[in-house]
Amino acid sequence: MARALWSGSINFGLVNVPVKAFTAVRDHDVHFHQLDKKSGSRIRYQKVAEETGKEVDQDEIALGFDVGNGRYVTFDAAEMKAVRPKSNRVIEIADFVALEEIDPIYFQNTYWLVPSNDAAKKSYQLLVAAMDDEQRVGVGSVVLRDRQHLAALRPLDGALAMSTMRFADEVVPRRDIEGLPKRAKPEPKALNMAKQLIDGMTAEWDPDRYRDTYTDELRKRIKAKETGKEVVESEEKPTAKVHDLMAALEASVEAARDRRAPRKATRKAVRKAS
Repeated sequence: MARALWSGSINFGLVNVPVKAFTAVRDHDVHFHQLDKKSGSRIRYQKVAEETGKEVDQDEIALGFDVGNGRYVTFDAAEMKAVRPKSNRVIEIADFVALEEIDPIYFQNTYWLVPSNDAAKKSYQLLVAAMDDEQRVGVGSVVLRDRQHLAALRPLDGALAMSTMRFADEVVPRRDIEGLPKRAKPEPKALNMAKQLIDGMTAEWDPDRYRDTYTDELRKRIKAKETGKEVVESEEKPTAKVHDLMAALEASVEAARDRRAPRKATRKAVRKAS
């Protein structure tokens, strides 16, 4: 059973909704430990002073901000605690905006918000229904793990999901990236072919269709090694390189048509059955 990582309330206007936050995603990465090849024992990291070469206790460690020329402004634990944002256990909604107005570049982590008790269910369900009908997202601020976050609350599958977001000055503007081409008008024929390709590859969103093939293969190899089986390398056939843009588009459109035909037939059969 998952445990709530935060509890508090949603405030909008004079309405207060007590909620608990649960993480909405899980990491499926494969994590390795570093081992000594000879002894097989774990490799541990120690905090060692550069000048003395000696290990330093946690109580003797200060945080230093590099101000240049080898100089640091230091803070101890008490000073850092004093400047951390105070959590008032409130998600304060400042505005309601349209979801499509928020670019995905701003989103970070997502959490499910659950009513804290039976008494909170009515106001929680009211907020979900109102936001769903109006197709609006609540934007405000919240303090999680001693950090202040911008947050977006949105109705999702009949519940409330909260996504922490980047602040505006954390997003790198386009002008700061070298090498990005300027907007240009492509050749009409190429543009038409590209649109056909997009149309041919258009499908309904189904997250289960996409797999992390690297992690799948890695777990398969771990299992094989654990059971003492030999790991056999699969031979990958080299793919032909297409240098002509129009030829590549035409071939891609044709392949997309072939792929789309069985999908259409499947969807048609599902609709007919239902």
